[in-house]
Amino acid sequence: MQSVVAKKTITRTPAETSPLSIRHFSARSVLPFVFFGALWFILCRQLSGEWSVNEQYNYGWFVPFFALYLFWLRWEDRPIEGRYPPRSNFGTAPRSSLQIVAILIGVPTLFLLLPVRLFEIANPEWRPVAWIDAALVVTLTLLYLWYVGGRPWLRHFAFPVAFIFVAVPWVTPVEAPIIQGLMRAVAAVAAETIALFGIPAQLEGNLIRVTSGLVGVNEACSGVRSLQTSLMIGLLFGELKRLSISRRIVLIAGAVAIALIANFLRATLLVWIAATKSISEINRWHDLASYTIIGLVFVGTLILATLLGRKKEQGRAKMEDGDIQHPTSDIEHRISYSALPASYLVFALFWIVAVEAGAQLWYRAHEENLVSTTRWDVRWPEAAPNFHKLKIGEEVRRVLRFDEGQAAAWTLSAATSPATLGQPKPSTITCLLYLFRWKPGRNSALLANLHRPDVCLPAVGWTQVADTGVRDYSVSASFALPFRHFEFRHGTSEDSAPPPAAHAFYCLSEDRVPTPSAAGANPSQMATSPSSWTRGERVREVLEGRRHLGQQVMEFIVLSRGPTDLDQVEARFARALPQLIKIESRK
Repeated sequence: MQSVVAKKTITRTPAETSPLSIRHFSARSVLPFVFFGALWFILCRQLSGEWSVNEQYNYGWFVPFFALYLFWLRWEDRPIEGRYPPRSNFGTAPRSSLQIVAILIGVPTLFLLLPVRLFEIANPEWRPVAWIDAALVVTLTLLYLWYVGGRPWLRHFAFPVAFIFVAVPWVTPVEAPIIQGLMRAVAAVAAETIALFGIPAQLEGNLIRVTSGLVGVNEACSGVRSLQTSLMIGLLFGELKRLSISRRIVLIAGAVAIALIANFLRATLLVWIAATKSISEINRWHDLASYTIIGLVFVGTLILATLLGRKKEQGRAKMEDGDIQHPTSDIEHRISYSALPASYLVFALFWIVAVEAGAQLWYRAHEENLVSTTRWDVRWPEAAPNFHKLKIGEEVRRVLRFDEGQAAAWTLSAATSPATLGQPKPSTITCLLYLFRWKPGRNSALLANLHRPDVCLPAVGWTQVADTGVRDYSVSASFALPFRHFEFRHGTSEDSAPPPAAHAFYCLSEDRVPTPSAAGANPSQMATSPSSWTRGERVREVLEGRRHLGQQVMEFIVLSRGPTDLDQVEARFARALPQLIKIESRK
């Protein structure tokens, strides 16, 4: 006798469709939510440092919420009983074999979280570690989904789980050539376009020289920051419309094209404003142009996604009209939200706690002998001649990642400025003062050692001619700060015009130090060469248990037209320092 399976339509009740339904709610079903919630929270907290300080990745704050929403949409139409034919590994495969595979993949992945966490604490801005951390979290999540629902769930939920990768900062060897190349391309096209309108414009790398001055493409189009945003928006709309892979590629390419065209128009507009009005007018239009680009990318990608999704929706409607249903199995293929043994999840949850606790204990064990230092700040000489605050560029902020930064300049008259015997006094001496503050935890302890006079001044054409080493300068009777003194020259002497000279005083102060130094400065680190950011240095930071506990850098630079005597400059700086430094009271 031949059996016939009747075709019927299966309707889910609200209690059956909700993943948090009362029928499935139990202590065991809560464990996966707690474990993966903690896992993803730690990852997003780590990535948020880059999202906060780097405007290029500000969109990263939205990505976790988008990923959660996409996962929810996928959950609503997940492969489940009665909707697809039974699969060999979809609720029917021997759990023992699945457990072996899950253990072989899951256990090493879990154990890798410990070294990754140790490196993240010492080097929060090291991007390869961020990619490894994201890969581990995604692997554990997909592994659990595969164990619960087999290959259908793995394929079904792969995109929303892996969507977090769009918010992980690109590694510098990949990012720098792409961004710099696009900046130069946009600058070249903008310069040629402006020239077509009869406005003189000369291209100098990624700078455009107009009659009123220089316009940088990093200001005119923000380093093509919308490129990463356009990739995120293209991937998001492609998933919302459930487009095919080929159509998603077309959508992403269209989003990137819209972003590049918008950046070109923005650069052209701001260069035109600078040429016809003034450089200062750029600031009035800068933010408006930024938001306009994001709006254009969003609207343009949405329209393109709608056009690409029309045919797909028509095909889906035809399938629904045919009411094609798969026969239900005699065996009810119900999926438990905690199909993995509870003991495994409990172990994994305790391991995450152990990783966080173990990492903290490792660094605290190396910080037992550290003592807090006296906090100090700068007293800005606002009454000095020509005193004015300096704007710190966005590129400097992005590289240094400081929490607080200030800069100012003022001049000294010839009567009060030092001079060398036998040489005429310079007409004026310009003083520059920079102060940067890094709060604990968000950056590597190596970062503060990157902004040094022997790094920054040679990068803009100055030549170092002297280094007198580290010396203590008194601030009060019981308080002194060590500074390292450098001397620089710019250009060569021609005829009677001496080359400009610069004397730079550099101090790196830490909130906690190994010895009871009142100043909190680190003479040993100041006396060494600047950090090269090698893998060896980063590994050494981990092995020595050295994390960022709070740092402060002060740089005082004296600029003059012509050479000045080293001893007189140091004497002048020693007299000025007590008026520039104020000691903060302990709270």
